[in-house]
Amino acid sequence: MAPGHVAYGMRASYGLSHVTPDTIVSWERGLSTPDAAELAALAATLWCSPGELMGAPTTLREHRLARGLAPEDVARGAGVELQAYLRMEETDRWRGTDRQSAALARTLGLSLRDSVTVTGRADELAELLRSAVQSRWQGQVRPVSKLLALDKRAVEGPLRHLHEEYQTRMVRTLSWGVGAGADASGHAGRDFLDHVLDHFWPLLPGAA
Repeated sequence: MAPGHVAYGMRASYGLSHVTPDTIVSWERGLSTPDAAELAALAATLWCSPGELMGAPTTLREHRLARGLAPEDVARGAGVELQAYLRMEETDRWRGTDRQSAALARTLGLSLRDSVTVTGRADELAELLRSAVQSRWQGQVRPVSKLLALDKRAVEGPLRHLHEEYQTRMVRTLSWGVGAGADASGHAGRDFLDHVLDHFWPLLPGAA
């Protein structure tokens, strides 16, 4: 479908008289983004779901739009006031309780990884994981399991594996030689720590 056909479909079927071929081209090129009503109409015009038009959602709003839910639906499902939810979506800062966070994840069908990201706990988790790989991983089992609302036994294996992987990388790079090895070890260590969440999630079954 040409931009003109898409724009005409959105105007004729959904009353969005402001949508022009130039609007469609702007969306395609990433120069602007459709709002919720425009995205829903665009998806319907193209016979697909909103989620199929988006990349991997990362924000609260993007997850809601990808599932075609209204703010009222998410607020009700999560057990928060609508205006409070709208403020959290606008600022992309979730401020719900643990119970509300769990309800939000169910309402939006979030994986554990997405739930941690959307509710703003990713940085805290990353810090716990960095401590686990650099010192005694056993000391981080309880705080990590509490943050993820998982049994401690579910995180023991991933934390131990993460710690061993980090230490192995450090030893391997140091074995290259005193001078170059130390520099390479520092770079490898920083890179691992910077991407510690990417190393952690695949170790946790069902998290992705």
